[in-house]
Amino acid sequence: MSRKPLEGIRIVESTYVYAFPYAAGLLADLGAEVIKIEGPGHIDTTRGGQFAGAFPDNEAGDDPWNRAAGFNQLNRGKKSLTLDLSKDEGQAVLKDLLSVTDIFMENYTPRVMRRWQLDYPNLKKIKPDIIMASNTGYGHGEGPYSQYPAQATTQEGTHGLVHITGYRGDDSPSKAGQSYVDFISCWAALLGISMALRYRNQTGKGQWIDIGMYQLGCLGSSEYVMDWIANQKLGGPIGNRHPWRAPQGCYQCSGKDQWCVISIGDDEEWAALCRTMGKDGLIEDPKFASSFNRVKNHEELDSIISSWTKGVEKFQVMERLQGAGVPAAPVQDSRDANLSEQYWATGFLEKVTFPEDRKMGQRVIIGRPWHHDKAKMDVQVRGPGPKLGGSNNEILEGTLGYSQSQVHELEELGIIAERPTDPRPVPTLGLDEMVRRGRYAYHDPDYKRKLGI
Repeated sequence: MSRKPLEGIRIVESTYVYAFPYAAGLLADLGAEVIKIEGPGHIDTTRGGQFAGAFPDNEAGDDPWNRAAGFNQLNRGKKSLTLDLSKDEGQAVLKDLLSVTDIFMENYTPRVMRRWQLDYPNLKKIKPDIIMASNTGYGHGEGPYSQYPAQATTQEGTHGLVHITGYRGDDSPSKAGQSYVDFISCWAALLGISMALRYRNQTGKGQWIDIGMYQLGCLGSSEYVMDWIANQKLGGPIGNRHPWRAPQGCYQCSGKDQWCVISIGDDEEWAALCRTMGKDGLIEDPKFASSFNRVKNHEELDSIISSWTKGVEKFQVMERLQGAGVPAAPVQDSRDANLSEQYWATGFLEKVTFPEDRKMGQRVIIGRPWHHDKAKMDVQVRGPGPKLGGSNNEILEGTLGYSQSQVHELEELGIIAERPTDPRPVPTLGLDEMVRRGRYAYHDPDYKRKLGI
């Protein structure tokens, strides 16, 4: 009989945006009871605004804060408890909850937890064996940056990633993408929490996991740091190329804005690429016969490869080259990814049915990048993200034993709520208009049928 790996573990997370909310969502997949804390006047950024993503069928509804795709993706399977932590009454409720909690996850700047007397030394007084996981920009401690607030975007500058990201010949610092280091923090949190749980099982003692996103970001540019230490060589952006794998690049294929990626690592792969393109004569061409010369003549190679790929559909490029032993892959957009036979076959995509009162039907949510033996472990997306304050009564009365009058008093004081204090207006542009304005590349009106939802 399969079991939930983290069944019986209670996690309270008061975190926002991507890194820890996603980590806690994955822990919910593993069977933990995850309670998300948000303030009525300070809801998670992914419930609205630029990080919310799209709304199902482009309909914001009467409660857009509960319908945002980004929020439901990251916060799947959780319960929601609203608490105004700026007030003593809200902090008191949180402390009561932490006294019966296994893991507390937070991503405030260090001074906030100290001010609320919820830093790790004080947390141990509430529950000696509790595990605390903190995610800050620069980590706690005495470092000169430790008190600074940070986002993944700003940190791409401080850990140097923007210096090495971009195209050859362009010295302008460039971002690597959307909140790159947030997701590294997510994986680091999962590892740290797993080790802390094992340590507690062995010793009965808790742990504090102090994650600084700055350090995690530096890992992504470590070879450049080493190159400077050893050779005093200051690296820079090289676009889609590689220092020694050549040719390597992203090449245009047939169709509008369709691309594929090809990377050649040795002479055998080079020969296979040439034969697949019908360019056998290039195999022994002195300009391209060695990796050194292929790097040197990369511009010419890019032109030759592009002239071939432009006449071939991107998935065909992948299939032909992979069949010949050449690393190649299509550049997938959202539709490609959602309809990917590979993702569905490996269980990476899962269908989740929302409660009827949510009026969202069945939707597709990404699973986990690892797999378990389903006969031994019950690991799956447990449900959608929670309605704001949807578990207020269950947690306050059921878990903490508060009376109905106590809960009513918290409502009267504005400590708990089921609606945001100041909901943001939601733009109501139609899909065709968003395509016209360049917000979306296109939309597929037949997506539900294709996804089987």
